[in-house]
Amino acid sequence: QLLLVESGGGFVQAGGSLRLSCAASERTFSSHAMGWFRQAPGREREFVVGISRSGISTFYADSVKGRFTISRDNAKNTVYLQMNSLKPEDTAVYYCAAGITSARLQSVDYWGQGTQVTVSS
Repeated sequence: QLLLVESGGGFVQAGGSLRLSCAASERTFSSHAMGWFRQAPGREREFVVGISRSGISTFYADSVKGRFTISRDNAKNTVYLQMNSLKPEDTAVYYCAAGITSARLQSVDYWGQGTQVTVSS
């Protein structure tokens, strides 16, 4: 069982930045591809970005390319999401996710509890 705990969400003005962190409970963290999804009110949960087990491969949704950067530190069992040039449409609950597939995270085995990101215009 992999427990994921997110932190770093908050309120920011458009154009600002936030950094999300997701700490995993087990050393099996390095055996999982990791990623972030988000869900805005009234909308379905959507994939944002994923990173392979080694950290070499990443995959981004078109809506965040060039603005968001994912990274991981397997020694610390933590994955990060640096979000720059934030837009109001980035407002959502962001969920950390883990799976044994590729960075595209076609299948998710574990979810975090979510952290709210609110971007004001």
